[in-house]
Formats: sequence, structure tokens, C-alpha cells
Amino acid sequence: MDRLTSMAVFVKAVDLGSFAAAAAALDLSGPMVGKHVRFLEERLSVRLINRTTRRQSLTDFGRAYYERCRLVLAEAEAADALAADQLAEPRGKLRVLMPVHFGRRCVAPILFGLAQQYPALELDLSFSDAIADLAEDGCDLAIRTGDLEDQTGVMARRIARQHMVVCASPPYLDRHGEPHEIDDLGSHHAIIYRRSGRAVQPWLFPRNGHPPIEVRPVSRLRLDDLDAIADAAAAGMGLAWLPYWMVRQRIQAGALVPLLPEQSRFLYDVHALWLQTPHLPMKVRLAVDALSAALPKLMS
Repeated sequence: MDRLTSMAVFVKAVDLGSFAAAAAALDLSGPMVGKHVRFLEERLSVRLINRTTRRQSLTDFGRAYYERCRLVLAEAEAADALAADQLAEPRGKLRVLMPVHFGRRCVAPILFGLAQQYPALELDLSFSDAIADLAEDGCDLAIRTGDLEDQTGVMARRIARQHMVVCASPPYLDRHGEPHEIDDLGSHHAIIYRRSGRAVQPWLFPRNGHPPIEVRPVSRLRLDDLDAIADAAAAGMGLAWLPYWMVRQRIQAGALVPLLPEQSRFLYDVHALWLQTPHLPMKVRLAVDALSAALPKLMS
């Protein structure tokens, strides 16, 4: 006999209180229900149910075994649901919270492609640099750049790494010269990214086996918009420290020049976050896989 089937018959007999009721519910004969229970008892060498002509009752071991059988059957059903999910098409609303610039330029186009591939999938995208509370905000998925804070019950997967680059326009470099070392940055004007209410973050440069070098260059321009910083740098207002994907086209067009070519670029990790769950919905899994496959190509 199949052990899992016998477990299911045993649990049904306990739930309904009699072999006859279990037989009717499972479309089996009464003797067949008894045969399944005896199979388990013989296999375990212990009695599960005390049976008389009038009533049945669980033994102490039978009660403990019943609880474990319920867990095993629930896990088996979850596994079957997972397999069915693999064959199904993702559907329903997928709510994703992402940083404004990175989300609009990098994440959203990938998710649009996913929605085109799966017509039953709905997208609800929110663009904000605020830190998401997945449970409170009702998000299926959040995209974060930089360091992560520990959050109980939240899963994270790194899906890309942003390469940071110091750059400036040719006219600015003609007037002020080109920095060749990190120490040279102190003699240049810089355009700084600063979010409202937060301290100015330093520019970071990696060192093998040591914490990164932190540089806080002199600045008279502080902007809270990365595209505006790139525009200001292209206009000759100073040096900028920006993700390479954001300034790639300007560099290729000659509007900006990447600096410090001998210096390793700092890498900002990009993570996908979702609430911990025994069964990750197919729509979330597909979105994370699609982002993990496509984003690294956009970062290089």
C-alpha cells in the first residue's frame, strides 16, 4: 500500500470519528479503511486506534502520529500546488516598490516585458526612494539599492550591482584639469546628491581587504535628483559620482568623461525583497528571476 494514501485515510477516519464515515467520504469500503489503518499499525509496530463495536479512540501514540500526518499531508499538498504553479500562467496584481530613477530607467522596462509575455499579469508600480515596509505597504516586491537593514520575515536576493563612476564634462576639465588620484578630488568642485533630511553621503572607493575610502568633496551644488546631477555635470558645473548605467550614453556621446581609470569602481548592490512565505507566488518568482537575468547586462 502507498503510505501517504494510508496516512490520508487514517487522518480522515480520525477527523470524522469512524471508519464508516471515512469510507463514505473517500468512496471506499469500510474494510478498506480498516486495511489502510492496519497497514500503518503493522508498519509502525504500534496501535494507533483502539476500536470496539461501538466506538473508536486514539491511543497516545496515535494522537501524536495523527498530528504529524496532518503536517506531512499539508506539505505534500503544498508541493503539488508548487508543481501546478510551475505549469500555470502568472496572473493577478504584482505590486512593486522601487527607487525613482533606477526603477524608471532599469526595473520598469523589464517588468513591462514580463507583462507583455503574460497578459493575465497586472502591474502596480510605485516609484519612491523611501524605504519600504512590505507588510504595511502591501507590496509583493521591493527593489533596494545600497546596504540593507535587518528585517524579520523578509527575504532578500541580490539581483545586480551598480558601478559608480566619477565623471565631468570636457569643458570643465579644460578649465580645471583632470584629477588623476583620489587625493586630487579635494581641489575640484563637485555636484553632490543629497536627499531631504539626510546627511550628505560620501563618495566611496574600494580598497582590497579594507573598508572603502570615503571622500567628501567640496561642493556648492547639492541636488536630490540624479538626472539633474548628470545634467549639471554635462553643463560643466563640476565632478559627479554617479551610477555608470545613468551616464553611459553621455559618456559615449562625449558629453562626459569617466575619470580615475586606474581606481576600482565602488559597487552598490541591488536587492529584491519580499515577505518570507512557505510558497513564493509564481508572479513574484518570475519577476525576481527576470530582473536577476536582465539587470546585470544594463549595469555593465
